[in-house]
Amino acid sequence: MTVERHTPNPVRSTLLDEVSAGSGISHGFFSRSGGVSEGLYRGLNVGLGSNDNRGHVLENRARVSRWFDLQADRLVTVHQVHSPRVHIATTDNREQRPEADALVTRTHGLAIGVLTADCGPVLFADPEAGVIGAAHAGWRGAFDGVLESTVAAMQGLGARPDRIAAVLGPSISQANYEVGPEFMDRFIRNDPAHASYFLASPKPGHAMFDLRQFTLDRLRAAGLKADMLADCTYADEEAWFSYRRSTHRNEPDYGRQISAIAIKEDSHGPAF
Repeated sequence: MTVERHTPNPVRSTLLDEVSAGSGISHGFFSRSGGVSEGLYRGLNVGLGSNDNRGHVLENRARVSRWFDLQADRLVTVHQVHSPRVHIATTDNREQRPEADALVTRTHGLAIGVLTADCGPVLFADPEAGVIGAAHAGWRGAFDGVLESTVAAMQGLGARPDRIAAVLGPSISQANYEVGPEFMDRFIRNDPAHASYFLASPKPGHAMFDLRQFTLDRLRAAGLKADMLADCTYADEEAWFSYRRSTHRNEPDYGRQISAIAIKEDSHGPAF
C-alpha cells in the first residue's frame, strides 16, 4: 500500500460490512494513507501523544472525521493506558479524553476510535441494537479483560453477545513479536493452555507470541462472531506505523494509526 497525501483509504472488514448493511454503521481501519504528516510520522498520524506537528495531527484527525461525513469534533478517542476500562461516549462528553482503552456508544453522528502501532484495534457492532464499540487490545489489555469489558458495556446499552460482530484489525504478527521468559511465564501461570500461543524463538529463552490469535480466541470465547485482518503492522512499513519497528531502529518516536466506527446521524433508530 502506498502512502498518499489526499483522502484516507481505510481497510474494511467484510464481516462488519455484511452485518452492518443497511444499518447506518460504517467503519475503517485507517492506514498511513491520506495524511499530511512528514518524516517519521509520514502519512495519517493521529497520535496526539506523539511529537509530530500538532497542526498536522489535528488535520489528520479531521480527515478521518470527514471520511465519516462528520465534523472534526465528532471523532472521539480516549487517553489509552493499557487498561480494561471502557468509556461510554455521548454527544455531551465527546471532548473528554478519560484514561481508558475502549469506547462504546449508541449515539448517532459520533465516530469512536482507538489508536494503535502494533497493538490490536478491535471494532464491534450490534446493528440490531444500534450499539458500536472500539477497543485497544495490546497484550496487557487483552490479558486483563478489555475485550470482555467492552462487550459488557455494549450489553449495558442493549447489545447482545450473540448479535455482536467483532473484528481485529492490523496488528503485529507472531513472526515479529518476540517476548522474554517472564512474559511467557505470566501467561502460562494464568492458564497452561496459553502455551499454545508461543513458538520457540532463535534467541535462547525467548519465544514468539501470537497476540492476534490470543485476541481472536478471547472474542470468540465471549460468544461473538469474530474475525481478523491479516495485515501485520511491523512487516509493512508503507502501510502501517509500528512501535516495535521504530524501537528496533532506535528512532526517537513513532506515529499512530486509528481504527474507528460510527453510526450515521440520519440512520434508523433512536439517537441519544
